[in-house]
Amino acid sequence: MKLLDIETIKHELVGLTNWFYNSNAIEKHFVFKNFSQALAFIVQVGVLSEKKNHHPELINIYNKVTIRLTTHDANGVTIKDFDLAKAINEL
Repeated sequence: MKLLDIETIKHELVGLTNWFYNSNAIEKHFVFKNFSQALAFIVQVGVLSEKKNHHPELINIYNKVTIRLTTHDANGVTIKDFDLAKAINEL
């Protein structure tokens, strides 16, 4: 899988609301009404991730979820990360 350069990453981020580049990954923070809604969202992301065979780093603190996408096999951001980010935005 081909790593994306920083200019390509910046270009791809333009179309992804509230996603940002951070330390070799793209991230987004989500805030929900409560823990139950946050957990339900995480489950949806998990099912989607399994279907795409690309798994995010998930951080959950009560009603807050942070998703971090990087392609571990490639040691950086690839098109797989943007494909999953776009799919997550559609949830």
